[in-house]
Amino acid sequence: MTSFRNLVAAALIGVAALPVSAHSISEGDITVTHPWTRPTPPAVSIGVGYMAISNNGKTEVTFTGGKTPKAKAVSIHQSSMKNDMMTMKPVPDGLPIPAGETVLLEPSGYHLMLEGLTGAITSGETVPMTLTFDGAGPVEVELQTMDMDPTEHKH
Repeated sequence: MTSFRNLVAAALIGVAALPVSAHSISEGDITVTHPWTRPTPPAVSIGVGYMAISNNGKTEVTFTGGKTPKAKAVSIHQSSMKNDMMTMKPVPDGLPIPAGETVLLEPSGYHLMLEGLTGAITSGETVPMTLTFDGAGPVEVELQTMDMDPTEHKH
C-alpha cells in the first residue's frame, strides 16, 4: 500500500512540475500552445497576446491576427532591438508559419496587440479570442492572464 501511495504522490508531483506552457489547443493542422496575456492598468487601452503556433500540415499558412470581444482590433506586431533601442512595427501582411514549424509570439519578438480594450485585463481573467489564418481555419483560444512571462516562472 505504501508503494502505491508513493507512486500516486510521485505522479502528482510530476504533473505539478509540468511547465506552465503545457496548455494547448489544436484545430486542423494548427496547434496553439499556451496563449497568454498580461494584466493592464485601468486607463490603458492596449494589451498584448503571446503563444506558440505550430503548423502540423504539409503547406505553409499565414497567421493574420484575430478577434476578441475584449478589444476593437487585434493585430500582429514585431519588436526588435536596433541600435540599442527597442522598436516595434506592425506585420500587416501576416506571419508565415511554414509547414512542420512552430512560430513563437513572445515578449521582445512577434506578439499580438489588442487595441481599443473594452476594459482592463485583470489578473486571473481569461480573454476569449479567435485566431485567423490564410490557408487554415480559425482557432478558438483563451488567453490566460499572467503577471509575468511564464517562461521566467521558476518553482
